[in-house]
Amino acid sequence: MAKLIDGKIISAAVKAEVAKETEELKKKGVTPGLAVIIVGEDPASKVYVANKEKACEQMGFASFKYALPENTTQEELIALIEELNLKKEVSGILCQLPLPKHLNEELVINTIVPEKDVDAFHPQNVGKIMIGEFDFLPCTPAGVMEMLKYENIDITGKECVIIGRSNIVGKPMSMLLLHKNGTVTVCHSRTKNLAEVTRRADILVAAVGRANFVTADMVKEGAVVIDVGINRLENGKLCGDVNFAEVEPKASYITPVPGGVGPMTIATLMKNTLTAAKKQNGI
Repeated sequence: MAKLIDGKIISAAVKAEVAKETEELKKKGVTPGLAVIIVGEDPASKVYVANKEKACEQMGFASFKYALPENTTQEELIALIEELNLKKEVSGILCQLPLPKHLNEELVINTIVPEKDVDAFHPQNVGKIMIGEFDFLPCTPAGVMEMLKYENIDITGKECVIIGRSNIVGKPMSMLLLHKNGTVTVCHSRTKNLAEVTRRADILVAAVGRANFVTADMVKEGAVVIDVGINRLENGKLCGDVNFAEVEPKASYITPVPGGVGPMTIATLMKNTLTAAKKQNGI
């Protein structure tokens, strides 16, 4: 039976550390501030934004929320970002994705100055991750690394397989595992004999966005299974990309959904915002 990697417990430890550092920072007259922009009425995005606001409050951060209507133009959104780039009280800027179809996500990401890009999506920050000299890490992959570290799971020399090659999770995840000396394979929709590849994994990361996609026959006995997916079933329940009931008896460690990687993403965002505030103030 697998040991559960509890994201709630680990994220609470990360947040406690951030809150403690924030207290010290405030004594020096610096308050970290996070600006979150949401365009339109996407229900999932609204939940994420509310969670981020709540986390800012817990950390003692200043929180700035900009809820824009669905029909916001590209020019209006860019103008807001440019304004936030110059605001001293804003340490980090986050634009909630996905954006409505008429807006150019790439242009939006590129407009956020790299030193306030707490999602680490700007090409400059992506490049820094590639060479291993980064200021910020994308929140979800960094959260996964924190979980592995917390559980003392050694990555050196391990076969690490990632299902999914997105810019948000799959690609940066591969880099972080590589920096820790993992032997990394990235799988995707064109991968042939996927189950054969995933069965080699000592550490398997599922980030494909398909409910219960990873089944027991795809997992090696004793593997560490990290489920990044979050999918809503027809009955309204949340589930991951991994068929938990099937895979859990085979794994040595596994993350649940909900309560696994999800809480870590927000904790890492808080950590990134704190880092940004410190760097911007030469601390």
